[in-house]
Parts: sequence; C-alpha cells; structure tokens
Amino acid sequence: MNQKIACRVAFSEALLEEAKKDKDVIVVTTDARGSASVDNFARELPEQFVEVGIAEQNAVGVAAGLSICGFKPFVCGPACFLSARSFEQVKVDVAYSKTNVKIIGVSGGVSYGPLGGTHHAFHDIAAFRAVPNMTVILPSDANLAKAIARTLVNHRGPVYVRMGRNPVPVVYSEEPHFEIGKANVLLEGDDIAIVACGEVVKNAFDAALLLREKGIYAKVVDMHTLKPIDEELIIEIAKKYKVIFTVEEHNTNGGLGDAVAGLVAKHSPKEIVKIALPDEDMITGSQFEIYDYYGLSAEKIVSRVLSEFERR
Repeated sequence: MNQKIACRVAFSEALLEEAKKDKDVIVVTTDARGSASVDNFARELPEQFVEVGIAEQNAVGVAAGLSICGFKPFVCGPACFLSARSFEQVKVDVAYSKTNVKIIGVSGGVSYGPLGGTHHAFHDIAAFRAVPNMTVILPSDANLAKAIARTLVNHRGPVYVRMGRNPVPVVYSEEPHFEIGKANVLLEGDDIAIVACGEVVKNAFDAALLLREKGIYAKVVDMHTLKPIDEELIIEIAKKYKVIFTVEEHNTNGGLGDAVAGLVAKHSPKEIVKIALPDEDMITGSQFEIYDYYGLSAEKIVSRVLSEFERR
C-alpha cells in the first residue's frame, strides 16, 4: 500500500491496452508526449496517434473532427492549457456539439508546483462544471485511473478528466468498480463525513485514520465524478451528519465544496467546511509543500477538523 504511481502513467497504460483492441481509439497530443505519458502509445500505435504541436485549440478541433468521422479521440495535454487556452473549442466543438471527445488534463491542480502560477490549474473543475453536456472526473490513484480509462473508451459524450503529475499513494489495492456519477465510500464512520476528490483523497483517508486515534470517526467518500455528482449519496450524508468536510485541490470557488453545498442547502441544510485552495495567487513550491501550506496535507486536515470541533 506504500507504492506510488502517477495517475497519468496508469491512465495511459490502460488506454494503450484498450487501443490495441479498438482501432477507433486515437490519442491527440500537444507536444506533450512526456507530460501526458503517451510516448509508448505513439511508438506502439503510430497510426492511432496525432501530434499537433503546441496548439491546444487545434488539438481540440482536430479531435472533434475525428469524432464526427466515428473515431474515439482522447486529447492529452497539460490541464492548465486545455482548460484555459482551448476553453472555447472545448465549449463549442466538444460540449455544445456533443462530440465524443475526451479531454485528458494532466499535471492538474498544483502538481506543476515549481513552475508557478502560469502552470497551476485550480480553476478547471469550476470551468468545465459550468459547461453543458460535460462530464468531469478526477481519479484519486493509479488503479482508479486505469478503471476510468477503460470505461471512457466505450462511453459516448464529452468528458474532462483531471490528473496530477507526480506519483501518488495507492488508494485502491486493485482496479476498483467505477461508475460515472456514483462515488466510492472508502471508510465508514458516524461522527463526521469527509467528501474528497482527486489526488487529495488519500490525504483525507489518512486524516480519518488519525482522527480515529482521537476518538472521531469519519465517513470518507471518494467523489471521483464532479459532474454528474452523486446526488443520492450526498443527500444521504446530509441527512445523517451535522457537519460535512470537503477536501479538494481546487480553488475554494466552484469546485467540489460548492457542488456539495448546493445540494445540501437544497435538501437538508447542514454546515459545510470547505478545505480547498484559497482564491489567491499560489505560492511556488513542490505539490506537497503547497498542500501543507494551504491545509491539504493529512495532518493539516486533522488540525482543521479538530479546530471545528473545539469551536463547537
């Protein structure tokens, strides 16, 4: 369970396996073979690989055209560029047009840490959640990333997947069951609920284990799909728990916390404590230094939960 594997590497390995069985699967990339871990794909399946260079807008347009011709394109590149530079093309050519294009944003969140603000992508969930017809997915570890890749090959419609850059700890010991819009419960507990997404799910899980040592038992949920979100589970949680914590590697506005809060306010109003990145310029440092600085490490999540308990 101490093994660390990058989600982008696992996703690309699974996609390559599926593409060998399905010649309609095409990878389109933006001079990002290394960043997206698709070197092996390009080498083994050159006829199913399209390199457009540093031209994210073109990549999305090309993918939309391939989709109309019956192919299953996956646009792979840095999340910071695919969610901003090519946003109009994703909105119009993919989402509005309902083309069968998968946008695979790698090095999302603050995983490009040392490169600074230009390469952070902590706005992407909010942006794509607001676009009609888009599905938004964040794997928490390599095994889930593989399951997502296999599912998306046969799923029709626009999808955005956000993954980090760095190796992350294992959450699932093997490829888990994955269903779009149905979250996975990792741990049961009766005192509080912690709903997390993406690569900070492991931090939330570890925090819950530390909280048990202090007599606080948390239910931990991996909310891998942000759109469509698992409304049934969130409403169930809202009816049971007095306080719900959300944990995400995203701006405090427009992400998981707001999605959960909107549902809870509508069905069973409870206090929501959002643990997220603040709405400000981020510091420069490693991804894990940034986590700790802004309260997303397991230890800082524990401190936040305890401070909320003391406040009560």
